[in-house]
Amino acid sequence: MAVIDVFLLPGEHFVGDARHRIRTLLGSCVSITLWHPHARVGAMSHFLLTMEGKESTIGQLNGRYCEGALELMLGELEQAGIDPAECQAKIFGGGMMFPGIERGDSMGIGRRNGETAERLLEQHKIPVVSESLFGVGHRHIIFNVRTGDVWVRQGPPGKPGAKSLKERL
Repeated sequence: MAVIDVFLLPGEHFVGDARHRIRTLLGSCVSITLWHPHARVGAMSHFLLTMEGKESTIGQLNGRYCEGALELMLGELEQAGIDPAECQAKIFGGGMMFPGIERGDSMGIGRRNGETAERLLEQHKIPVVSESLFGVGHRHIIFNVRTGDVWVRQGPPGKPGAKSLKERL
C-alpha cells in the first residue's frame, strides 16, 4: 500500500485512513492527533490560537482556533462512522519560540494553546495517551495513521532547519 503524505499548514486539519501519513511543523502552535485503533482512521490539526476572550461566530468553525479545529475533526470523524470517544488523543507543540522576549508563564500563547487542547479533550471524554508540550523551540511532527505512531523531533528556537554559520562552513 502506497503511503500518501499530507502536510498541514497553520489553520488546517486532515482526517484520513491507514494510507495516510500526516506531517506538520509547530512553534507555539499546537497539534492534536486523534486515532481510532480498530478502524485505523486518524485526524490531525494545526491550530494557532484559542477562542479565549474572543467572540465566536456561531456556525462558522475556524481551524485556526483550538475549539474550531477540534470540532471540525470530531464532525468529520463522526461522518466517517467513528465515535470520537473511542479515539486516542496525543497533543504536541506550544513551544516558546522567542525565550528572550516571550512570557513563559500561563499568559504565553503556546501554554494557553496546550492547556486549552487538554481541557477540551477532557470535556469530550477523549483520553490523552501521550503529549509533548511546551518547552523551548519548534517541533516536527509525523503521524502514521496506519499504526497510530507519532514521531516528534524538537529543535531549538529560530528558523527550523537553518544551520549556524559554523555548521555551514
